Amino acid sequence: MLIAFLSPRKLSAIIITSLIGFGTAAIADEGMWLFNSPPLKQLKEKYDFEPTPQWLEHLQKASARFNSGGSGSFVSATGLCITNHHVGADALQKASSEQHNYLKNGFYAKTNAEEIKCGDLELNVLISTEDVTARVNGAVKPGMNADQASAARGNAIAAIEKESKEKTGLRSDVITLYQGGAYHLYRYKRYDDVRIVFAPEQQMAFYGGDPDNFEYPRFDLDICIFRAYENGQPAKIDNFLKWNSRGPSDGELTFVSGSPGKTDRQLSLDELADVRDRFLPYLLRMFNRREVLGMAYSERSFENARKAREDLFGDQNNRKRYDGYLAALLDPEVWSLLQAREQKLRDAIARDPKLRSTGAAYDRIKKAQAEIARNAPLYNYLEQERPITVGYRGPRAFYGNLFKYARLLTRAIDERAKPNGARIPEFRDSGRESLELELFSTEPVYDDYEVLRLTDSLTDFASQFGATDPLVQKVLAGKSPHARAVELVSGTKLKDVAVRKDLYAKDAAALQAAHDPMIDLARLVDGPAREARKIYDAQEETKKQAYSEIAKARFAIEGTSSYPDATFTLRLSYGTVRGYEQDGKQIPAFTDFAGLYQRSAEHDNKPPFDLPQRWVDKKANLNLSTKFNFVSDADIIGGNSGSPVVNKAGEFVGIIFDGNIQSLVLDCIFTNKQARAVSVDSAAITEALRKVYDANALADELTSAK
Repeated sequence: MLIAFLSPRKLSAIIITSLIGFGTAAIADEGMWLFNSPPLKQLKEKYDFEPTPQWLEHLQKASARFNSGGSGSFVSATGLCITNHHVGADALQKASSEQHNYLKNGFYAKTNAEEIKCGDLELNVLISTEDVTARVNGAVKPGMNADQASAARGNAIAAIEKESKEKTGLRSDVITLYQGGAYHLYRYKRYDDVRIVFAPEQQMAFYGGDPDNFEYPRFDLDICIFRAYENGQPAKIDNFLKWNSRGPSDGELTFVSGSPGKTDRQLSLDELADVRDRFLPYLLRMFNRREVLGMAYSERSFENARKAREDLFGDQNNRKRYDGYLAALLDPEVWSLLQAREQKLRDAIARDPKLRSTGAAYDRIKKAQAEIARNAPLYNYLEQERPITVGYRGPRAFYGNLFKYARLLTRAIDERAKPNGARIPEFRDSGRESLELELFSTEPVYDDYEVLRLTDSLTDFASQFGATDPLVQKVLAGKSPHARAVELVSGTKLKDVAVRKDLYAKDAAALQAAHDPMIDLARLVDGPAREARKIYDAQEETKKQAYSEIAKARFAIEGTSSYPDATFTLRLSYGTVRGYEQDGKQIPAFTDFAGLYQRSAEHDNKPPFDLPQRWVDKKANLNLSTKFNFVSDADIIGGNSGSPVVNKAGEFVGIIFDGNIQSLVLDCIFTNKQARAVSVDSAAITEALRKVYDANALADELTSAK
């Protein structure tokens, strides 16, 4: 999601305003609901609408998760899948070259033969879920310490995933819900032959840039259309969303089906304090550093700007997002609400003799989080678990594709020699296809860009631990960070996909005998990285057990009809299309094409309000009253980017691409006073395809599907 930065003073005022009336949230359209536990009662009571099991199953199986960190949906029987331009940007960047800048200039394949195959994109469609809580928790026996419990739980999860994969052939992931209160098995159909069909210019996908990103109204055509293939042919899709070219109306009930990345609404106050005081400042320092590096590199040449465009865009976006979340947690009004929320539950626990012992779980979480914080420098720089909505290029000390490949090869071969249940989760048998898709990516590798990033991350590493630190000295091998980076990048053979495939098929001895400098570096730091991960995993296990106790207490007090925090798995949200009031002014729910051209004229068509020439030339063709973007009060967060917006008939009427500035607080607490989800209207997509991009064949395929 493209969430904007504001000064702390202005943002604080906005958040306070948006939280006025928070006490009415119980009747608001809150929740990122599991499809197997939808909010039927709330929908029936408030909207007199109750989706049928068939309606829910159809929407579930029409929804897709992008491994690049977003959501999407199938919109034709022949495999068309729509998401945001900024979700598809990763694939567009990897397919681009000095001759063809698809990310900046857009792309349209008029025939199937012209569609561009993505190098490493995977789509996941949720087929079924199963509650496996009893089996996972049953593996943890009384008297086990944290390491033993973590190993036992990991063994049980690995066994469940492997059995499911072998039985069904589907990708099988056990998902932790309620921070450890429940475990569900998710089975996905995978599509790993995915091809680019259409993308507008980035200028239209992110029209107005940072200035308009601060506010709504918006005028963004933030879409990207792909096609899934099976056996070399367009996939035959049974569940796809019928296209509604009219879009939604003001006040209409709509639904959002997507994979929100991560929320912190059920974290303890102590853990949220650590997020506020340590983790978010750490992320901001990292993204600020990378943003400066990327901007300086990009300004040297047009080709540099092309190479770094998607990474820089992601760094800027994440810097803005986490800056806003930090501002929310630093706001006294927000923090008071979070305190009151936890205290209410703790008081209820203390009043019930059967639950009273659960109060000690909060202390265990606090202690475990303190140990995680102590271990964080080594863990963050050497291991760094992959953030859900952040592009992964390796741990912080070794930023770049080449070290990432070296780490994956080293770990894959080492882990393969272990029993499946004893492996690091991403190297279990159930994830083999996804691992190989990433490891054998055909993404271009640019030596100068790799040297730049690795030099900076090695400098960052040495600055964090000190030049005399023994591990730093071993890593740098008596050279400056730049000289060491040049040596590693110029000496490795991992740029070649064939080399990676050859080494992957061999054993650890062959890997060592290759004497590849990047692989040797990955082996050098693997021991301390694993040790840092072991400490992290043990404390996470302690927290899971504690949160499980709290979740059981919450269920006993409040019932089981609550939704878990987001986990980058499929969820259902709902809300009405409606505007809001800001600074005494009513902000309408919709923008239109006339507003786009007016916005451009107000700024003399100067960047970032300039229009691509084709939009200038085709203005006379357009119906300027066509709705462009709209807002609703659906509950969304990062990862929902690309989620379809559907009406009660289950028709596609829009696509989520952002949240307004007032939605920043939704990471930790819900409000719909002013917080809004921002979407592209289906009417705008249809109008643009036909009258600006001359993509009538594509528009016909979308609108004629039955």
